[in-house]
Amino acid sequence: MTTKPKARKFRIRRSPQPGMVDAHGDNTPVTAPAAANTPDDTLRQGELLSSAELSSEETIEDIRKQGLTGRELRMARRLAQKHGLAPTSDFDAVRLLRARGIDPFQRGSMLELVSAKVGLGGSGGGGNDDGGAQLLSGHPDSEPGDSGRVQLPQTAKQTLPAPGLSPADRRAAEITSIQRDIARRRRRKMALLFTRLMAFVFLPTLIAGYYFYAVATPMYSTKSEFLILTADGSGGGGGGLGGLLPSQFATGQDSIATQSYLQSKDAMLRLDEDLGFRDHFSQPWIDPIQRLAPDASNEDAYKLYKKYVKLGYDPTEGVIRMELSTADPELSARFSEQLIDYAEERVDELSVEKRQDAVRTAVESLEQAKVERRDAQERLVSLQEGTILDPEGEVANIRQLIGSAEMQLQEKQLALNTQLNNPRPNEARVDALRSEVEVLTVELAKQKARLTEASAGNASLASQAAAIQMAQADLATSDMVLQAALEAKRQSEIEANKQVRYLTVSVRPVASQDPSYPRSFENTILAFLIFAGIYLMLSLTASILREQVSQ
Repeated sequence: MTTKPKARKFRIRRSPQPGMVDAHGDNTPVTAPAAANTPDDTLRQGELLSSAELSSEETIEDIRKQGLTGRELRMARRLAQKHGLAPTSDFDAVRLLRARGIDPFQRGSMLELVSAKVGLGGSGGGGNDDGGAQLLSGHPDSEPGDSGRVQLPQTAKQTLPAPGLSPADRRAAEITSIQRDIARRRRRKMALLFTRLMAFVFLPTLIAGYYFYAVATPMYSTKSEFLILTADGSGGGGGGLGGLLPSQFATGQDSIATQSYLQSKDAMLRLDEDLGFRDHFSQPWIDPIQRLAPDASNEDAYKLYKKYVKLGYDPTEGVIRMELSTADPELSARFSEQLIDYAEERVDELSVEKRQDAVRTAVESLEQAKVERRDAQERLVSLQEGTILDPEGEVANIRQLIGSAEMQLQEKQLALNTQLNNPRPNEARVDALRSEVEVLTVELAKQKARLTEASAGNASLASQAAAIQMAQADLATSDMVLQAALEAKRQSEIEANKQVRYLTVSVRPVASQDPSYPRSFENTILAFLIFAGIYLMLSLTASILREQVSQ
């Protein structure tokens, strides 16, 4: 292969085309130098050949020697395909684009040298409607050339590398300039970032730390623990000791109810009435954030109460833990003692209610049995007052009389029959016996009538005896029901006593000597994390919105 003359690359003669201006914007036409002139006389820094001369003189081998990167070659190939060209290689794409007067690297190098951006209406050869990439002219009054001529850009002389530099050196200079610009923009962005962080994170954190360390009133906390016990006779321990054993599973509801009561507004109002909770937190020497206004409502006072009175219940151990904070350590201990007294009263009330619920049914049954027994007794007494006191004894007497009369009547009849069987009976004796038999018969009928027939205004003795017996049976039944009710009430009371709740204090409240709050370091770190999280969330949101809008 023959060696072709070395291409002039980017230091090229200027074509004598009309309408071209120099880099300073002068309208003086530039005449093309003679071909006989030397390269030093004819070449100027920043001057380009026309597209016709470039396509005729520049070859693929010359383009290969320019040291183009793979990224630039891929960019040139994509641009050639965009303009409808069919290059055989990446270097051929650069050659074809330059033949059309299109600079494939205008974003990376050439366009940075253009002083003003003016769109030209001309298009390259080949009749493409798009006309390739619109090139820029160095003068605002320059007119677009004819359809067969390409207007190439005029570059600022101060930004072009010195003459005689190789393409690699020129590219290194351009990369250095880009890196300096990137570093400058990075420094500017870092400065803006630091300013935003200072305004939205560090400064608020500094203010919060100053408050926690220098302004906030120290609070003294008092901790105490107590639990609720039940008297369960079947619990551990030998013999009949029974003992008071912690039954967290049996007293869980009572513990939760006691905790809820201590955290209620009722407990706060009682504490304020007894020891002056609102007056303590309304003192002027407490910092404004923690201070309670003198005319604050109960709701505001209750919010402050929930902030400084913290209770927790451990279901595994059955222990209620309480922490109370005030600006005065002695007053904090007194508040804790008072709240423990309220809890004990509440537990006693719950125990009384449980005991009453347990024995209420037994007591009602006992009262009903007493009423029924009283009614049966009164009914028996009324029957006995209206008739014979002892109808059973009277009936027994009558029955005895009837038996005696029957025996006598039988004897008299036997004697009468004996007399009548004699051949010569004694008439006087027979008459006497007949008279006695008649008398005994009448008496026997009379006594039987007393048992079965009712007298004037009274029932028969049999009816009276039956009524009295029924009344006595009802009375006996009422006695048995009353006895069972008494036994049930006694057993219910025993069971109710086993369900009695007791509050015992395992850790007594003791006044603290050192303040517990505020925790300045922890609170300051927490404030920093909160402000940083808010800033990060807002920054991410703004970045996402900016990206969505830019699309």
